Amino acid sequence: MNWIHRNNRMEKLMETRTDAEKVVRRYFDALANGKDEIVRDSFAEDATWWYAGELPMSGTWNGREQIVDGFLGSAYDLLDPDKEVGIEVTEVIATGDHVIVEWTSSATVKNGNPYLNHNIGVFVVRDGRIAVAREYADTQHWEHALRAPQA
Repeated sequence: MNWIHRNNRMEKLMETRTDAEKVVRRYFDALANGKDEIVRDSFAEDATWWYAGELPMSGTWNGREQIVDGFLGSAYDLLDPDKEVGIEVTEVIATGDHVIVEWTSSATVKNGNPYLNHNIGVFVVRDGRIAVAREYADTQHWEHALRAPQA
């Protein structure tokens, strides 16, 4: 935690941290519970999301619509819609407008393979919305899950 005592800045810094953390936690809660409008509303109009690798959803996604419909949409398109998707936040660290989240994602891909991944995301919150997200995950696990099941 950053302790700044000059000119009551400590209170403001702690308030900002709490607000940024609330924004990101609200997003994850909405994502885990299928609240699509809250997911969409969680992002600034000009937000960016970066995801590593060479997967269909890898790269930089610019703007709220691309993030929700493109990035998240392409990820969910790989999953079996009849099976449960799980998102469990396991750790949150926040300071100022930055929030780091560790979470576990679980699902079944359309070919029947299980998907279980551990993710880290670095989020920057601006004006009550997520403005920047950088996600780190085991993309090789995604690639293995997407392969046809072994007979």
